Amino acid sequence: MANIKSAKKRILVTKTRYERNKAIKSGVKTAVRKVYAAVDAGDKAAADEALKGAISALSKAASKGVMHKSTASRKVSRLSLAVNKLEA
Repeated sequence: MANIKSAKKRILVTKTRYERNKAIKSGVKTAVRKVYAAVDAGDKAAADEALKGAISALSKAASKGVMHKSTASRKVSRLSLAVNKLEA
């Protein structure tokens, strides 16, 4: 265990950020899974709704620095492509 005050603070801050980042990443993964589940089911309406949520989650993650903006953009592009391939 750290003895220096600044080192103790770093441990606390790191833990807080880790938990926050983990929650955000988990939300992104869930949103992306919902899109692919709707696409696999062939449900265009559900896929569109899930896509809106996924884009929002990805954008927030990128803006908060949890995910690189290029990664988020690439994922949005691939999700959009998958949804647009569905014809209802």
